[in-house]
Amino acid sequence: MTLFIKFDFNRVCKVILEEILAVQGLDYKILGFSEVQLSENVSTDQLESFRTSLTKYGIDIVENQKSITVQKIKDTIIDMVYNDELDINIKSSAYIAHKVGQSYGYLSNLFSEVTYTSIENFIILQKIEYTKHLIINQGLTLTEIAFKLDYSSVAHLSTQFKNTTGITPSAFQKIIAKRRELNINNLNQK
Repeated sequence: MTLFIKFDFNRVCKVILEEILAVQGLDYKILGFSEVQLSENVSTDQLESFRTSLTKYGIDIVENQKSITVQKIKDTIIDMVYNDELDINIKSSAYIAHKVGQSYGYLSNLFSEVTYTSIENFIILQKIEYTKHLIINQGLTLTEIAFKLDYSSVAHLSTQFKNTTGITPSAFQKIIAKRRELNINNLNQK
């Protein structure tokens, strides 16, 4: 049997962080999606234990300034794409520069240097992942998704989706519908 799982990535990470910090007995404050402020200095052993606990979940502590800035850019983009409460009419470059507190030109160059891809490409990848999420979990139409993600048209969304995934969003919708149908049929046969 196949189950389709719906989850909020940000919430999952926050819960994991809170649980590990509590187990470690560390006094903390979560400042943002990937930023934790410890209330006191911790020993090397405590920090290593915390790092080891995080690693089991694929979470790493970022330590060099370039990587920290790139992570802030990624977090800002994820928040920008997934946050329904943001004003979608703001330019992404202006939003990222404002949130990270650096010029967009510098951030763009740094992002490319560290990740070997552009900020624009990362935004597209996040939008396509969110599009898949909306198709699977919320059953929105392509018109609704295009509007929600500030695409100029459904055709623009479809082109980016196909260029990224290799299939059209309509084909993706059909695959999801067929999988659900097969799962229901399998359940009914048991």
